[in-house]
Amino acid sequence: MKKTLFWKFCLILATGVVSLFYVINLLTTQTENGMSMISQQDKDTLIGWGKNAEQLYINNDIAALELWLANLQKQENTWISVAKYQVGLVAGNQFNDTYQKGYLLGRNVEWKIHLYFHENPVMEIPFQNKQVSFLIKLPDRMRPGVYWLHTKIVFQIILPAILLALLSFVLYLHILKPMKQLKLATMNFSKGVFDIRAKKLMGNRNDEFSELAVAFDKMATHIGDQIISQRQLIADLSHELRTPLTRLDIALGVVKETSSYNENIERISHESIHIRKLVEDTLTLAWLENEKPDLQQENVELIDLLDVLIDDAIFEFPDKEIICQAPSNALIANSSHRAAGQALENVLRNALRYTPTKQHIRVNVVEQKNHIIVNIIDHGPGVPEQFLDTIFKPFFRVDKSRTMKGKSFGLGLALARRQLATIRATIKAYNIAGSGLSMKITFPKS
Repeated sequence: MKKTLFWKFCLILATGVVSLFYVINLLTTQTENGMSMISQQDKDTLIGWGKNAEQLYINNDIAALELWLANLQKQENTWISVAKYQVGLVAGNQFNDTYQKGYLLGRNVEWKIHLYFHENPVMEIPFQNKQVSFLIKLPDRMRPGVYWLHTKIVFQIILPAILLALLSFVLYLHILKPMKQLKLATMNFSKGVFDIRAKKLMGNRNDEFSELAVAFDKMATHIGDQIISQRQLIADLSHELRTPLTRLDIALGVVKETSSYNENIERISHESIHIRKLVEDTLTLAWLENEKPDLQQENVELIDLLDVLIDDAIFEFPDKEIICQAPSNALIANSSHRAAGQALENVLRNALRYTPTKQHIRVNVVEQKNHIIVNIIDHGPGVPEQFLDTIFKPFFRVDKSRTMKGKSFGLGLALARRQLATIRATIKAYNIAGSGLSMKITFPKS
């Protein structure tokens, strides 16, 4: 496998880290230089103090100079002095003119103040004759770099964190874009767009993600062909099964009309009806599983629908009673008459089928804030607890407790659950204490 993505990440990380150190060093140096200088206002103040001291010195008013220095020292809480110095030769060559003019006892106000030194430096403002100077230990209020500690935290922690976050965001976008394209291709494929291709969505990208896209496309092509073939097979099966079944029904009808009663003929007719029902239910289930149709396009009045289904059920099962407790109306939006009706009919018939003669089933409808709940409760033998969810699987039957030989193929509840799922409804089974099974169907109101 190529390592294109690896080298891209190396390049991005190397460039980002080098840029990070360069930017931080540049900003730190410039900021440190700027923060090391005494402010112009404080410079002017120091120079002004030097001129005041020089004037008192020129006037030879030493007492006034002492008093002024004492007041200033008390005011600024610092060390202040006026010093006179003279260079004297002890041995060696004679001094040049620079040394003859004197030497410095403190720092010039234009010089930088070292931010890393704890002690304040002594500042010197020379008098005109260069042999006497005004010396003052820099007052704390004039010390530059008061916020240098905070600035270091910004440069050493906050700024690197921000720059690394930006670098991570660049890497994130570089990874996220192909992932979104793969996600889009996957979602379209899951919706039945089998000709979607991820590599085409990625354009000219040529790295590990493009290789993954190629692998996805191969998988999509293979699975898409299989699904299309399966659909065609189901369609062909539907046509091939329905045609002979129709002919069989016609032939049985003719035989019944022209021949005397025969139990074998009646048996064949009975099995023909069940085979037709099996084929239709299987095809409907396959259609719901494979096509996942959008059936949420109608408003359904649930009570009216239940009234029709209950009337039909009473006609078909005259030996059993249905007790219904429901409000006067219950409207469901964004639903489907067909899906809701067929699902409720399957559950209702299932309950009647397993309820003994002269017994009753109950249909309770409860309206909540966001849902409408329909409970269909029978008086059958119930279902073992471990099978309460398994009974909704296709062709599953509990042999001893709820099997009615010759009358069920185990598709009714599986078909009901999938029909309800298409309209965002759910169904769950619960055993009733003593005897019976409750089917709880929850419909969203909107």
